[in-house]
Amino acid sequence: MPQQTAGQGPRPGELFLLTRAASPQFVRPIMVRVIRHRTDLTTYDGWTWIECYQLDARGDALARRELFVMPAGLIRSGDKPVDFRARSGRSARALRR
Repeated sequence: MPQQTAGQGPRPGELFLLTRAASPQFVRPIMVRVIRHRTDLTTYDGWTWIECYQLDARGDALARRELFVMPAGLIRSGDKPVDFRARSGRSARALRR
């Protein structure tokens, strides 16, 4: 899987697998979808902040998170996010109830 290239920040909508290569906190890897790259915060060299949604195995958001990670350790996922409204039995109207 391709990793994030140096000097290029994560872009909104991108999916990443976060492992210990991104931060020691990810002993158990998680999948996230980036909301935004926090360039307004000062960090250590080689680290950055991202706002993201942690995803479950189906691609649904479990939690909104703000994470301190090393961009060089972000593993870009080749999978495209699934539109939850397109899944059978789930509609936007049903989710609003």
